[in-house]
Amino acid sequence: MNTDKFKNFVRRTVPPIATPCEYVFAIFSVHLRSSAVALGLVVGACAVGPNYTKPDAPVPQKYKEAGDWVVAKPSDAAPKGKWWEAFRDPVLNGLVEQVSISNQTVAASEARYRQAVAETRAAQATLFPTLGADVNATRSGQGSAASATGTAVTGNRFTAQVEARWEVDLWGAIRRQVEAAKAGQEASAADLENARLSMQAQLVTNYYALRVADMQVSLIEDTVEAFQTSLKVTQNRYAGGVAAKVDVVQAQAQLLSTQASLVDLRATRASLEHSIAVLMGKAPAEVTIAPAKFEVHIPDVPPGIPSTLLERRPDIATAERNMAAANARIGVAQAAYFPALNLSGSFGTASSAARNLLKAPYRVWSLGADLADTLIDFGARSAQVELARAQYDEQVANYRQAVLGGIQEVEDNLANVHWLTEETKVEQEAVRAARESVVLTVNQYKAGTVSYLNVVTVQATLLNEQAKLVGLLGRKLSATVVLMRALGGTWE
Repeated sequence: MNTDKFKNFVRRTVPPIATPCEYVFAIFSVHLRSSAVALGLVVGACAVGPNYTKPDAPVPQKYKEAGDWVVAKPSDAAPKGKWWEAFRDPVLNGLVEQVSISNQTVAASEARYRQAVAETRAAQATLFPTLGADVNATRSGQGSAASATGTAVTGNRFTAQVEARWEVDLWGAIRRQVEAAKAGQEASAADLENARLSMQAQLVTNYYALRVADMQVSLIEDTVEAFQTSLKVTQNRYAGGVAAKVDVVQAQAQLLSTQASLVDLRATRASLEHSIAVLMGKAPAEVTIAPAKFEVHIPDVPPGIPSTLLERRPDIATAERNMAAANARIGVAQAAYFPALNLSGSFGTASSAARNLLKAPYRVWSLGADLADTLIDFGARSAQVELARAQYDEQVANYRQAVLGGIQEVEDNLANVHWLTEETKVEQEAVRAARESVVLTVNQYKAGTVSYLNVVTVQATLLNEQAKLVGLLGRKLSATVVLMRALGGTWE
């Protein structure tokens, strides 16, 4: 076979070459399939398949919404700390601490992580020989017709032996399986961290939604008192003949509508309290969060948030580790092109009498080697390699999408925090103007220059603007929590 024909034969026979080591494997696998010793000398410590290199991700040079972007090194294992303490709420701190202890979603993720650890240990164990022991005692016999001597024969046989088997990892298939298992374990650890961070962020969000509901309840209660006073004033004016019946009806309708809103808010608060209890891993009956004066402290967003905070997001770490595992499985698939070498051996004794099992003359042993390869499989192995490569490409796309999604989430909530702050300033002025409008209109009504419908209108406007102001506070708190979660936990 000339050189060109040999090269063409190699190209048709072996998988696409990813490393120089694999090229040597390919040549020797063609010429030395029957020689395990020669193959072992060639292999050394090499392993088929591409070595993992982290692909580039579409990371911009700066945040659009928050100054310069600082390029960082991967640090998904960096400690995140108790990021919720930045809000300076002792009640919240006590609630969030329970998430890692009792939350059942976190507990399930922790169990999956322990499964991944066990799978890694199982994969590592296949690198080493297996050792087994067998002790056997049998009694057998032959009838006279079956016996060579024409007489019935019975006998005993006792055996005791130790057996060892070892699949030699010539091409690194087992090592690639271990590499994939380790990457899977690390992905599971990131999943656990992601579950913990998500549950913590959800609890913080629900807690502040509850506190905002408390503020809205207090606002509505004050408004109900004001509307009750207005109703009495209207009733007195009607009794004195200076107001129409329609004024009383309008005042009653306004009061009842506001009282209905109060009932709805209390139902919402109860649901939020129940949700917080479940996030803590407890039944709703076990958790009561008393209404309290809400001292709002929203952490300030620094002007330049570094990319190091984004890169420690656990979901991005999971996507990157899944990519590494898929890369290792390419090597596992490519290793199927090459021969598999199994070594076996046994040592023991065999005798017709149990008392002779430990005596030297009755010892038995064996050593063996088995080198097997598939010659024709009609494309099954090449299909497995193509499948592994396509799965790797899928994980690369998933990783890059996770990075893009993380960047978008940061950008969105940076914008939300900024513009909600600006909107709050404007809304505060709207509340001030609405409050002044109520005072002026009520005075005009008392002077008889306007109808009570004008009073109802301006009072409804004031209530609406006050509710919007409280709602903006809730939205800003929520956006801040989501931003901190999007950055993997705190920017400090």
